[in-house]
Amino acid sequence: MDVLKKVPVREQEPDIRNKNFDEVCLGYNMEEAVEEAARCINCKNARCIQGCPVAINIPKFISQVKDGDVKAAYDTISESSALPAVCGRVCPQESQCEGKCIRGVKGEPVSIGKLERFVADWARENNVKPCGSSTKNGKKVAVIGSGPSGLTCAGDLAKLGYDVTIFEALHEAGGVLVYGIPEFRLPKDTVVKQEIENVVGLGVKIETNVVIGKSITIDQLLSEEGFDAVFIGSGAGLPKFMGIPGENANGVFSANEYLTRNNLMKAFKDEYDTPIKPGKKVAVVGGGNVAMDAARTALRLGAEVHIVYRRSEEELPARVEEVHHAKEEGIIFDLLTNPTEILVDENGWVKGMKCVKMELGEPDASGRRRPVVVEGSEFEMELDTVIMSLGTSPNPLISSTTEGLEVNKWKCIVADEELGKTSKEGVYAGGDAVTGAATVILAMGAGKAGAKGIHEYLSNQ
Repeated sequence: MDVLKKVPVREQEPDIRNKNFDEVCLGYNMEEAVEEAARCINCKNARCIQGCPVAINIPKFISQVKDGDVKAAYDTISESSALPAVCGRVCPQESQCEGKCIRGVKGEPVSIGKLERFVADWARENNVKPCGSSTKNGKKVAVIGSGPSGLTCAGDLAKLGYDVTIFEALHEAGGVLVYGIPEFRLPKDTVVKQEIENVVGLGVKIETNVVIGKSITIDQLLSEEGFDAVFIGSGAGLPKFMGIPGENANGVFSANEYLTRNNLMKAFKDEYDTPIKPGKKVAVVGGGNVAMDAARTALRLGAEVHIVYRRSEEELPARVEEVHHAKEEGIIFDLLTNPTEILVDENGWVKGMKCVKMELGEPDASGRRRPVVVEGSEFEMELDTVIMSLGTSPNPLISSTTEGLEVNKWKCIVADEELGKTSKEGVYAGGDAVTGAATVILAMGAGKAGAKGIHEYLSNQ
């Protein structure tokens, strides 16, 4: 065993997986997990815990895996995380827990994410559940949104004895976990539904098809429905566009719509009546994880797919693993390229895209080198579908229908980072509704902070 290298993880072969929606990564078996866990040196000052937004006791659970006590490892993780099977699959471990791992100084860090996934999958397969509270404290809390932030907040509050109800706008619970992340990265029936059922098992109630701001307002929840506090974890579902000519043509999608149709409405299955025009040649504009998800989805629907991104590969914001998988599967990367116009045929459908080449200049406010246009570099791409993946912002419906709720210039709710407290008494918020689009694990961390804030608030009443 080479302690400097991770135990390899089995995956579907690229030329097979790029034609199906089955999960790409196959995970560790027991033998592999124990071998990988043995690489952990169990640091006294565990920097990996500091790198985890929900502060899982990582050395403890890994040591329990090494000893073969997977149930104890699951109990340890469950003390901090409501969604371990999700996080083990989609968290950017390389910039968080694994990024701080001492093993990574002279070799490869311990594969913390894959070990977390192994433990969560073992618990699901062996019907092991997290433990809830046996007593109720008589206080009611409403949680808006059933994504990672809302589920985490609800789970933590339920463990403290609160009567918690989640209100979800869509017909199925899970938020971005069900509509945004593709099946081949995060299986819905086996993984997401089970994680949600575990939260429900703690005593949390979920009401779907409730649009806060239309069906009922936050003020009504507090004044008429008997809730003592509210947590807003409604995410950031409003897509951004470039504002270039032709953007309203048929065949132009936001990545949100494209992924929602495929994930939640199962457009990739012939028996479902939710078609989507897959396109023969597709351009996905953007370079984040969502862009990779949209591109890899379009590829599986039979298209030739191009990622069009205005910076270089070094500046791609997507996870290294996602870029690697996309390249393996045959996605074409057109880097240092920026669209200027979408070309439209006489019937109103996309027929191509005008672009210019870019070069990197001085760093901008974010610290990344600012792309500037190369003079005389205009060219056209022949396309029939364009997917815009330029980020999202919160839908202003909730903030505009809630009296006294402060938002910033980006329409994000203003909330305290440590406790999720907003400008309105009894109302807390976290996740993408506060920060704008970010990661699942950061939203979970905000959900934990909100639960802590609500518990402190209601304990002092």
